[in-house]
Amino acid sequence: MLNRATPLFASANTSAIVTAAVVGAAAVLASAPVRAQGVPMPQVAAKSWMLYDVTSGQALASQNADARIEPASLTKLMTAYLAFAAIKEKRLTIDQTVVPTTLVLKVKSDESRMFLEPNKPVSVRDLLLGLIVQSGNDAALALAEAVGGSEEGFVAMMNREAQQLGMKNTHFTNTDGIPDPNHYTTAMDLATLTTRIIKDFPEYYSMYSQKEFTYNKIRQPNRNRLLYIDPTVDGVKTGHTKSAGYCLISSAKRPLANVPNGSRRLVSIVIGTTTEAVRTQESLKILNYGFQFFDTLRLYDRGQVLATPEIYKGKESTVKIGVKDETYITVPKGTGGRIKPVLERQELLLAPIAAGQQVGTVKLMDGATKVAEFPVVALEDVPEAGFFGRLWDTIRLWFKRK
Repeated sequence: MLNRATPLFASANTSAIVTAAVVGAAAVLASAPVRAQGVPMPQVAAKSWMLYDVTSGQALASQNADARIEPASLTKLMTAYLAFAAIKEKRLTIDQTVVPTTLVLKVKSDESRMFLEPNKPVSVRDLLLGLIVQSGNDAALALAEAVGGSEEGFVAMMNREAQQLGMKNTHFTNTDGIPDPNHYTTAMDLATLTTRIIKDFPEYYSMYSQKEFTYNKIRQPNRNRLLYIDPTVDGVKTGHTKSAGYCLISSAKRPLANVPNGSRRLVSIVIGTTTEAVRTQESLKILNYGFQFFDTLRLYDRGQVLATPEIYKGKESTVKIGVKDETYITVPKGTGGRIKPVLERQELLLAPIAAGQQVGTVKLMDGATKVAEFPVVALEDVPEAGFFGRLWDTIRLWFKRK
């Protein structure tokens, strides 16, 4: 049972409230992308595209975002994700040396490669840079063997991880993006994967901003031209095959208004343009559209208390409830003042309650319309009281219900 809706008010620096949520944290997204009022979506010369706010976890604009597409070398995002995970789980180390097998000879001369040689030792760090900066298909194969034991075993890991990440419209058949009818994804799924790389492995994400890498005395530049054009862009990955067209996932981080030392990150996914220049131009267009016509503000701080309701049968008589993580919201510029947060919580709270246990919801309302919502949790443990404490509260509740 929920009690009456209780209006909540943010701190002064978030008086212009905006909408959305935090991926993997507190909030729940609205069901559809937010639209910038009075400003049409950009016309983008691509088969599929999407603009995603990583900070708030919200899709801001898209076209054909759920359409099945060929990922080409964007596949290597998953290859890198699994390699980062192996390092984090101590199944590999970044400075560990591995020995590529003759599998790397599978890479043809017209494919992207870092020029690995069979049986010549190479560090995991160099393999990752060869994969990310040089987009080396041979690097992908060597990492697959190092992490998964074989290319086939690694591909199975890729598909399992895709499902665990919620990439419901993705299937891999290889590690490097070579065209195959059963090798596909969507712009939406790629936004999910990119966001997880940024959030789960911040210590390695900086590799995506590196502009060049030299291996085997061969220097190769990063093909993401936005790294050279816009200093706020720090990633992410290019892709190209004849059938896929020119693809680019780019990410930019710029200052967040009214939040000291705060920043806001957007991701653009562009699939299937006609030239390298067009994918660069269209990606920058999408990023600038997002920063110009939308605001992302911090609604609540990590662990912020929203209420201290009464609790029964516990060692304490009240419990602090609020948000577990920093909560951000994003709306079109000029519309935030209409949106108000409202707390709905369980009317009767009984101990024991564990920290992190959901006890309610904050709904973001635009008049009578719910824009988005996110969970409210207990911020502390409240153990069960002793026998006489529980008995006394049982009597109190009996009279309360009369």
